[in-house]
Amino acid sequence: MGAQKQRVSPRQKMINLMYVVLMAMLALNVSSEVLNGFSLVEDSLNRTTANASEANRAIYANFETQMKQNPSKVKEWYLKAQEVKQMSDSLYDYAETLKVRIVKQADGEDGDIHDIENKKDLEAASNVMLAPRRGEGQQLYEHINHFRERIVSMLTDEAQKNIISSNLSTEVPEESRLLGKSWPEYMFENIPVAAAITLLSKLQSDVRYAESEVLHTLVANIDIKDIRVNQLNAYVIPNSRTIVQGGKLSAQIIMAAVDTTNRPNIYIGGKPFNSPDGLYETVCRTTGDFTLKGYIEMLNGEGQLVKREFSQPYTVVAPSATVSADLMNVLYAGYDNPISVSIPGVAANKIVASASNGRLQPTGAGKYILRPTEVGKDAVITVSANMDGHIQQMGQFTFRVRKLPDPAAYIEYAADGGTNRFRGGRLSKQILMGTKGIGAAIDDGLLNIGFRVLGFETVFFDNMGNAVPEVSQSADFTERQRNLFRSLGRGKRFYISRIRAIGPDGIERTLDGSMEVIIN
Repeated sequence: MGAQKQRVSPRQKMINLMYVVLMAMLALNVSSEVLNGFSLVEDSLNRTTANASEANRAIYANFETQMKQNPSKVKEWYLKAQEVKQMSDSLYDYAETLKVRIVKQADGEDGDIHDIENKKDLEAASNVMLAPRRGEGQQLYEHINHFRERIVSMLTDEAQKNIISSNLSTEVPEESRLLGKSWPEYMFENIPVAAAITLLSKLQSDVRYAESEVLHTLVANIDIKDIRVNQLNAYVIPNSRTIVQGGKLSAQIIMAAVDTTNRPNIYIGGKPFNSPDGLYETVCRTTGDFTLKGYIEMLNGEGQLVKREFSQPYTVVAPSATVSADLMNVLYAGYDNPISVSIPGVAANKIVASASNGRLQPTGAGKYILRPTEVGKDAVITVSANMDGHIQQMGQFTFRVRKLPDPAAYIEYAADGGTNRFRGGRLSKQILMGTKGIGAAIDDGLLNIGFRVLGFETVFFDNMGNAVPEVSQSADFTERQRNLFRSLGRGKRFYISRIRAIGPDGIERTLDGSMEVIIN
């Protein structure tokens, strides 16, 4: 469907210029010649508007014809065209109603907009448009703004948008804005009837022009949907070229570029393949390399049969999945072991995983936590995938389950804005006295697991070499232990031993060895 786009003619440009000149003259003197000039501009605007309306009606008729011939292609743009018509007629008719009211205000109930008697009347337009509570000026202002925003949103060309936005602008010039005038006051305050009617006729002309621009854009959109090519090729577009055994091969078989209202005939292996949207699917039960082959037939614009062959290789692979313990290849009982699960080519939300000897709890896409319950009993993780509505097992993975290793004891103290962990050796008395007690943790760079200290023993030696033990029933140093710290001189030492701690697995243990502390 083709339609030539109308541009602003030299005649219309002259009319617009005359309108500007006459408005300037009006500011100086409202003479009979000026009023007659408005009548000339009015007549020209009406002829231009009538021509535009006739051209627009032709486009609407063309839309009706195209809609009957090919509704699936034209319906979207036809409905938008009807929306444009409703908006344009609404504003156009509203402006026509205001013209009639202004003329009747000036000439009485028998007033005729085509034969105005009191063209010089300066009150009629103000009464109709600016009267308190019943003036139509503000409503017209809002109607124009709404129409402009809606109509411009349907255009894609920036030049068109700028022209229509300028024609339908409701901005008040700066000098009038500084005087506190609104748009209705700027347009209709103390102007003669002839000028007010011409203003509204120009608005009607601008509405029909904007309507025409959008209609031509909608027509062009229909033309874009037509298929016009000089070369046709057959294509197979698979969802994936690698399919897991038991999965489904899905592929689009099309003629490029294809018209959705004119489907071609598809043949696979010499047999016709019927599908309204060209979607081909088959269950792949054997692994290996395969090729989907066939041909497409369709009639070209001249009614000649066009045939194009297609060939698409694809690979069917055995089910596979990957499960890894994020920390190491063993799991610890009673501890939240992080687990990663993935299946190549399968989205994380399609993966189903479960485990024996513990509960596998999801924490994110492909991420889980497994907390085994029994030491020495393997944890088996089973991974499955949701393949087109059915669950298919992709593999099982076995992990050994061990008891958490013993932690190492430490004395934590502040240093350089952070904290250090002292595990034995020389330590200043000042730092020692500033600490609260001892801690225990597995922090070997791979695991970082804190333990709770339940108690420990310190062993001091008196001047005779006799051992002086002192027991704490918590992780904190006792007051007796602190007093002994204060009595130690440089080079003296003591030992922290028999440390009892409990980990996240709930198992209480006594740590082997002892920590030697030498006062520095």
